[in-house]
Order: sequence, then structure tokens, then C-alpha cells
Amino acid sequence: MRVLGIESSCDETGVAVFDVEAGLLGHCVHSQIDLHATYGGVVPELASRDHIRRLPALVRQVLAESGCSLAQIDAIAYTAGPGLAGALLVGASYAEALGMSLGVPVLPVHHLEGHLLSPLLSADPPEFPFVALLVSGGHTQLMQVTGVGEYVLLGESLDDAAGEAFDKTAKLIGLGYPGGPQLARLAERGHPGRFRLPRPMLKSGDLDFSFSGLKTAVLNVVSGPEWKPEDAADLAADFQDAAVDVLCAKALKALELTGLSRLVVAGGVGANRQLRQRLDVATRRKGWRVYYPEPELCTDNGAMIAFAGARRLAAGEVPGMACAVKVHPRWPLAALRAPGAA
Repeated sequence: MRVLGIESSCDETGVAVFDVEAGLLGHCVHSQIDLHATYGGVVPELASRDHIRRLPALVRQVLAESGCSLAQIDAIAYTAGPGLAGALLVGASYAEALGMSLGVPVLPVHHLEGHLLSPLLSADPPEFPFVALLVSGGHTQLMQVTGVGEYVLLGESLDDAAGEAFDKTAKLIGLGYPGGPQLARLAERGHPGRFRLPRPMLKSGDLDFSFSGLKTAVLNVVSGPEWKPEDAADLAADFQDAAVDVLCAKALKALELTGLSRLVVAGGVGANRQLRQRLDVATRRKGWRVYYPEPELCTDNGAMIAFAGARRLAAGEVPGMACAVKVHPRWPLAALRAPGAA
């Protein structure tokens, strides 16, 4: 079975072909960074229009790279949420129309489920069950995962997600869009310990997160009379240190509370080098394992959507009515059910 995956939830257009037997045959991602950089953030209307322009060409490109034709596609999976409503509708409409023309099933996929399952595409995939730390864009969550669609929410951010805090902090210290990756690179040149930043909810006794206070602490520093732009690298290092401290502590606590020994880290912030190094050391010390998707699959991409769709179809998921275009800009991951469940 070959599944065509389409991702269009925000500012990346992703397309991929996944074969259940042969694995990932091809994928490509078009980023809209240059399009939105002028505005300092994603402009939803521009994002939607760019998805419309890019999707047909990307589908042709991926099919050529995969060595297959549309006639050899057995199913189509697309991101139905969460995300920007207009951007989601572009991918959903394209997928449903293409599926109807080909006479193949079309499956809506949860964006975060795609991220959560993406480490299973790696050369050394984890086995179920595991704890998942999802740090993707506007989401920071800890989930207990026992199978496809079997997710229990352990904790989540009560305000800003980690990715949002990275981006907003980057803007505060004068970095451009997208801020998170730039802040991480700047932090590598800084020396942590100079600024005393808080570790919000580090000792809260639960697995929830809060990063708005950390962002506010940065704002207080850069608004102070002693702030100098040349201190930006040190402040970036201190911010990253604080955020990583909290993410690591909560993830390790989740493993302890669940009694599980496998941790999956997925989403854009999951590519952060310091986060990976800290988790590698901490889990190794405890005799646990931590798994990550390949770096190219940390950002939004069609491969994770094609894979999630293939896993659901293989487990008995029955797609709904053809050409029923529905998207869910807000869609809790814990609301998903296992394929075939009531």
C-alpha cells in the first residue's frame, strides 16, 4: 500500500509517498520563511495562497522522486488539524478532490499524531509503549502512548508553548523570523549563568508547563537600564538553559511516574541540540532510551502525515464519506481514538 501524504497546517507545504513495505519513497518540503520574514511572523492569508501555488508542483516532484504515478497511489492522508484554518482547507480540499478523482480512500490525520509517530520512521524506531514529549510550534505536551491512537495526556503548557517562547524571546533580543532556530544558534556563542532567569513550574509537583513567565523575565532584562545588545548571546544561552531545564525535568518525571523506559521527543524544538544532549545523558544514566525523528523530519512535513495515515489504515481505520472536507483548527490529541475503537 502506497500513501500520499499532504501537510499544510501552517507555513510549510509538505508532500511525501510512504510504502508500507518499502518505507519512505520520497518527500519534499517547501518553507515559507522568506514569504513571511518581512512581517515578522506567519500571515495566514499569504500562507494559504502559497500552499495553493505549491501543492500541485510538489506532488508531481515527489511522485517523480518516488518512481510511481498517481495510478499507483492507494490512499491519501492529509493534515486536518490543528493549524491555521485556511491553510488546512487548502490541503484538505486538494486531498479530497484528488482522492475522488483517483477513487482511493482519503484519511484526515492529526498534525501532532504525525509528529508523535515520526520517530518510528527512523532507522532505530521505538516500540510501544513510550512517553512522548511533543514540542511542536504552539504545543508542548507530555503523552503516554501505548499504540496508534492510544494517547493519555500527562501534562501540557498552560500558556505559551516552548516554541512560542523561543520565538518571542528571539524577537525581544532583536533576532529575525523564524526566531527559535536563530536563538539556539546564538546561544551556542553565549555563556549561561550571567542572567538569573526563572524555571517556571519546575517544582509544581505535576507535569504541566508554563513559559510565559520565562519570556517576561527576558523582557524585564532587555527593558532594563543596564541592557546592551552585545549581551544578547549570553541572554540567549540563559534562556535556552532555563527552557531545557524544565523540559528535561518534566520528561524524566513522566518516565518515573509511568514506569516506562522509552522517551520519544518530536516537533521543531525537538531538534534543539542542547535539549538532545541533556536528555541523552540523563536517560543513559537511568538506563532509559530516548528516540528522535531524523532532523529533516522534526519540522512540519508530509512524510509524518503519510506514515501516520498508513499506520491507521493498516490498523483498520475506515475513512469517512468521500469529499467531506472538514478541518479542525483546534483539535486535542487526547481526543483521538485507536483505529476501530468506538
